[in-house]
This record gives sequence, C-alpha cells and structure tokens, in this order.
Amino acid sequence: MIHLIKLCVGAEKVEDLIDWQAARYGTGPACHVTRMWPKRSDEILDGGSLYWVFKGVVLARQKVIGLEERPGEDGITRCAILLDRDVVRTEALPRRPFQGWRYLTPADAPKDLAPGREREEPLPRDLMAALAEIGLR
Repeated sequence: MIHLIKLCVGAEKVEDLIDWQAARYGTGPACHVTRMWPKRSDEILDGGSLYWVFKGVVLARQKVIGLEERPGEDGITRCAILLDRDVVRTEALPRRPFQGWRYLTPADAPKDLAPGREREEPLPRDLMAALAEIGLR
C-alpha cells in the first residue's frame, strides 16, 4: 500500500476543505482531478489515502476509493482521484511546498489523531520543524 500527498490550495484549515467538498459534491464521493495518472495505482487502491497539506502542515487525510479517467474540455484525459467523504484529522507534520502530488509511504505518514483531539490547533510551524528535526513529531 502507498499513499498520496497533495497541497490543499486555497484552504487554510481542515474545515475549509470539508465545507468546499460539501458544497461541490453534496453527499457523493469527493474528487480531485489531476493531470497525471499514478503509476502505482494498484498500491493506492489497496488502502491508500490522500494526505492534505494546509499552509505547510499535513493535517488531514481521505481514503482513496477509486481512480477514474476524466476527459477535459481541452480533449486531454486526466485522472480523477475519488475520495471517501470522511476527512480524518492527523497529527501535524510539517511539509515543504511542492507541485502536484507525491507518493507517501505508510512509514512516513502522520498518525490519525486520537478521538477527542480533532479540534486541537497545530503547533507553530517553526516548533514543529524543530521537533521533526530531532526526531519528535
């Protein structure tokens, strides 16, 4: 199994993503359309999630439930990553900016937050980076 990681552009916090997906997709599965089809699609579909980076910090994930071809108006076929609507909050993990999506191994993925901790604010980015640097995250 392998995960994907992606910047959540335009969202400052997890609630922004949840609200946007609710307005856009109603009760159906959420979707993120990307230009490239993952070469490791079988591994992603074997229990992988899409981890979301908000303002330089991973804070949430959504289980990937499918991949579909989506033709664009420009005639180019893209990959639609279908996502479970349940947004799972994770421990905060600093992440530098990058373009597109990347693979994320289960060993490098942040853990899910324990029940009752979903509304905690993440630590300041500098402090998280310092903790990660010494092996504490």
